[in-house]
Amino acid sequence: MFDSLSDRLTGVFDGLRGRGALKEQDVRDAMREVRIALLEADVALPVVRRFIDAVTEKAIGSEVLKSVTPGQQVVKIVSDELVEMLGGEESVPLELEAKPPVVIMMVGLQGSGKTTSTAKLAKFLKEKHGKKSMMASLDVNRPAAQEQLAVLGEQIECATLPIVEGQQPVDIARRALDAAKLQAADVLLLDTAGRLHVDEALMAEMKAVSSISAPTEVLLVVDSLTGQDAVNVAKSFTEEVPLTGVILTRMDGDARGGAALSMRHVTGKPIKFAGTGEKLDALEAFHPKRVADRILGMGDVVSLVEKAAATINEEDAEALAKRMAKGQFDLNDLRTQLQQMNQMGGLGMLAGMMPGMKKAKAAMANSGMDDKVLVHMDAIIGSMTPKERANPALLNAKRKRRIAAGAGKEVQDVNKLLKMYQEMSRAMKQIKKMGGLKGLAAMFGKGGMEAAMPGLGGPGGPGGGGLPPGLPGLGGPRKR
Repeated sequence: MFDSLSDRLTGVFDGLRGRGALKEQDVRDAMREVRIALLEADVALPVVRRFIDAVTEKAIGSEVLKSVTPGQQVVKIVSDELVEMLGGEESVPLELEAKPPVVIMMVGLQGSGKTTSTAKLAKFLKEKHGKKSMMASLDVNRPAAQEQLAVLGEQIECATLPIVEGQQPVDIARRALDAAKLQAADVLLLDTAGRLHVDEALMAEMKAVSSISAPTEVLLVVDSLTGQDAVNVAKSFTEEVPLTGVILTRMDGDARGGAALSMRHVTGKPIKFAGTGEKLDALEAFHPKRVADRILGMGDVVSLVEKAAATINEEDAEALAKRMAKGQFDLNDLRTQLQQMNQMGGLGMLAGMMPGMKKAKAAMANSGMDDKVLVHMDAIIGSMTPKERANPALLNAKRKRRIAAGAGKEVQDVNKLLKMYQEMSRAMKQIKKMGGLKGLAAMFGKGGMEAAMPGLGGPGGPGGGGLPPGLPGLGGPRKR
């Protein structure tokens, strides 16, 4: 979402870091570029002014300009202010400690993703907090809105309030409260009606439902692709309904990010969740520090680790670790690795979360490589027989032609995959020589990569070139 803003800011800060000393005018020139980048990202003008003034005031202080690394100091100040703009160091969790059923009221305009976000949140509460939820649709205006929530409830195995034709929102809210108490639900999610725009009838309905249900949380769902319109909608709701937080949907889209950066300042309410895809598990708690790090190209390793923990099967990981410790690695293991990478969001997602990988991600895009490469490689391995996957040495020219035809690829694609496998297999054997994973970890502590894997870390490695420049078939830099 923040790609264009991140590229602009990275360019500005690369220029600052490259200088040994900074003058006040250098800082002001850089801040002018940052101001333009934020405005182009559709950030609200008052937010931009406040941000630039705060950064400039701190950055032109003598302790910064006279420090050993002034460029990095300025980047640190920008990072801190960006975190503050997004809502502070810590994420703000839902208030779930109230007397059950805890009522969460979802509000917003029609088409913002409110119903889907309701189901996503119910699934999130079930999986992350172990809460039993019940969902109720109060939307009697949009055709099939109540049926949609019922279908989503079946998909995530969450109870939904039975539909009674002709019943009005306030009466539905009363019935939902009674039903949630009878079923001993921990949380009651009320999916309220939306409109195409904010009007008096909508606000009157919101207030009536709120007075009946006494919600602990009132979450405003806004579509981040609508830019400054999302901020205006948030402002209108803030003035009428006691909001406790915001859910930004479609954060995985190509919006310029202005809504996310402006929302906290305009509403005074924290962004609690971000919708990151169409699937019902694509909802993440919003962490200002992590988002700021992604914008500044510093990666987001914590989210990457959390994503890995959620998607990688622990038993499979342990089995693979044991095989690696013994120096065993076949095409079945490689296929498992590729499938796990795909489940975690693909190469683009992983590159965006790794520190310093911004340029690598750009190189991937320029080479025309996308996440389909993982699917294609999986198809090639899937076209092999079980014996071939367990023993790649069997793959002669005739078998390669058959595999390529079965996967709809060329023989050279099969060769690229096998080359990648050979490099990884050689690395596994090298790990075994060093005493397995424990021995490797111990040697890392004594001298880094070259100490841990002599012959692979320096120019004298196998093949006379050290580690291969990027994985073959995965878009690494070409040898000249």
